[in-house]
Amino acid sequence: MAKIVIIYSTTDGHTKKICQHLQQAVESQNHQVTLVSINDETAIDIKSFEKIVVGASIRYGKHNPKVYEFIKRNLQILDSKPNAFFSVNVVARKPEKNQPDTNPYLKKFLKQIPWKPKKLAVFAGKIDYQRYSVMDRLIIRMIMWITKGPTDPKTSIEFTNWTQVEEFGQIISDM
Repeated sequence: MAKIVIIYSTTDGHTKKICQHLQQAVESQNHQVTLVSINDETAIDIKSFEKIVVGASIRYGKHNPKVYEFIKRNLQILDSKPNAFFSVNVVARKPEKNQPDTNPYLKKFLKQIPWKPKKLAVFAGKIDYQRYSVMDRLIIRMIMWITKGPTDPKTSIEFTNWTQVEEFGQIISDM
């Protein structure tokens, strides 16, 4: 049984939901999983965990700056343990952009950080226009219009492939 921490950055809560599914998948393999928001990560000692997973959502093409800061501050610890990173973004709803080597946001992120995660994944996120502020709704609808995604302001669509999440949970368990 390994002690595993999943540190996540979520914008609207969907990345946390993905982390909870990962937690269930990994715990079903008899591991102990702790979920920690990137906002609370200084409250834990990541050195006390045997495996470290970081997950982050994209908003307007970027991950939360706190994710970059966490990686820079903890690079030696990350490199010394089995580790993984996953990105959550709506562009991953497209089959040709739902793998680590084909997802533009993940590829860009990996070029910007000193860490080279041992395992990678990309999960499609969720669109829920009614939960967004007026400005976010307008901007995201424009992006979706450009990328031929859903633009109806009443739309709430979860694009996440939960089987893919469970498979990544197995990869984490096996690290």
